[in-house]
Amino acid sequence: MKFIKFLFTGILFGVVLTKSEAVSWYRIYEMFHFQSFHMYGIIGVAVITGVIGIQFIKRRKLKDIAGAAITIPDKEKGFTNYLIGGLIFGLGWGLVGTCPGPIFILIGAGYWAIALVFIGALAGTYLYGLIKDKLPHK
Repeated sequence: MKFIKFLFTGILFGVVLTKSEAVSWYRIYEMFHFQSFHMYGIIGVAVITGVIGIQFIKRRKLKDIAGAAITIPDKEKGFTNYLIGGLIFGLGWGLVGTCPGPIFILIGAGYWAIALVFIGALAGTYLYGLIKDKLPHK
């Protein structure tokens, strides 16, 4: 029963993404063709919310539910690794028409063809796990 709050948070997140049309293939298509600001606005709000939330946690020195201090390590400086990773992520997003989060929302909404995308995402994650030690990152 401890996980129920996470389940409800996930359901709420799914409803918000669905109602804001962030899971719409057409909206993603518009974004990648620079035809609409809609998705850029959603992503921008998410980034700003994340920055504010992280700064709030760091400055207030908040503790987690167990009482331990929340520590968020600084990201390592780099460019190439983020550029390559972003290109791979963006290419997959553009080809499939969805990023990893909405995959679950679309399956839950009854779009069963997305299950193939889910299987592909799992296979890609597994493949990364197999070769990650051979890649040029820490």
